[in-house]
Amino acid sequence: MRADRPGARGFFITRRSFCQSALNGSLLAILAAAFYPILRYLKPPPGVEAAQSSVVAAKIGDLKPNSAKIFRFGNRPGLLVHTLEGELKAYSAVCTHLNCTVQYDDASRSIWCACHNGRFDLKGQVISGPPPRPLENYEVNVRGEDVVVTKTG
Repeated sequence: MRADRPGARGFFITRRSFCQSALNGSLLAILAAAFYPILRYLKPPPGVEAAQSSVVAAKIGDLKPNSAKIFRFGNRPGLLVHTLEGELKAYSAVCTHLNCTVQYDDASRSIWCACHNGRFDLKGQVISGPPPRPLENYEVNVRGEDVVVTKTG
């Protein structure tokens, strides 16, 4: 008996409507599987900001003059530079162009981003390349044998 006739028992759907529903459902599942990663990429998860405002980046004897060390500052890298003049400087080691990790170039006494050849001076200012902004400066203090780096402002 068919469901559209009077006196029919139960609920029956036609083969055509069942196939149409299955096809629509599978098409929807394929589109969701294709677009979900794209949407997750376009809206990255919120970054967890470091709860700490200072960190021990090194010990006094770790760095020779005209050398540098990358250290972890919360969930981001930092760069501690010991200049030829004996001064300690610290910066965010994240390039302001594409978030690559920067490194110290002792030959040119500058900070270099290998991604697109961006260069920063020892004040964190852009010398050349595509970075749009200077590096974030950190405050450096020596407490006993520890070199403590603190986020400013």
